[in-house]
Amino acid sequence: MAPCPAADVLPQRNIDLISGVKYFVVEELRTARRFLKACNRNIDIDSLHFEVLNEHTPAATVEAMILPALEGNDIGIISEAGCPAVADPGADLVAVAQRRGLEVVPLVGPSSILMSLMGSGFNGQSFCFLGYLPIDPSKRTAALKQMEHDIRSRCQTQIFIETPYRNNKLIAELASKLPGDMLLCVAADITGESQSIITRPVKAWKTATYDYAKRPAIFLLYRQ
Repeated sequence: MAPCPAADVLPQRNIDLISGVKYFVVEELRTARRFLKACNRNIDIDSLHFEVLNEHTPAATVEAMILPALEGNDIGIISEAGCPAVADPGADLVAVAQRRGLEVVPLVGPSSILMSLMGSGFNGQSFCFLGYLPIDPSKRTAALKQMEHDIRSRCQTQIFIETPYRNNKLIAELASKLPGDMLLCVAADITGESQSIITRPVKAWKTATYDYAKRPAIFLLYRQ
């Protein structure tokens, strides 16, 4: 499937800024290089400097990634999916920059968390992003109960994510453990060609036909 053109989701100012940066901290080198070429085919990729920062990066190595900025160079953070530094390892580098007193400039761009909330029809006045749910079964059950409580007592939209290959299993789990009248929105491939944002009662998800395997998705819960 062809990637979404950069100009469809990023302001031209961002693309112009990206074209002038020589140092990048990225989650995945191959896709970051491909993304930069999609932003500007004239970028000389081989002249750029990359550091990889993901969930496998030793915490002790993050501090050194800021060195180019201390020498007066801009550093760009490229997230693999979603919004950089939001539920993203890039936050660790931003924390180092703040401790060092360096200027941090977040750029305007899509946030799958907010865009899924916008498309869900749920309460956008009060919401909570929980990141990944616990893997431990007892803690996971407790998290679901807490979300249900916050939805009913505080009218608060609950937002969370899952590793893509477990998406289908998560939907089945939610359908079996949550009250049937609760609303579940699944927002997948935000800004991509196969984007879909579907809100249904939990009981309807029990019998629905779907396949979200390997698709980046945001999950939202609310009440009727």
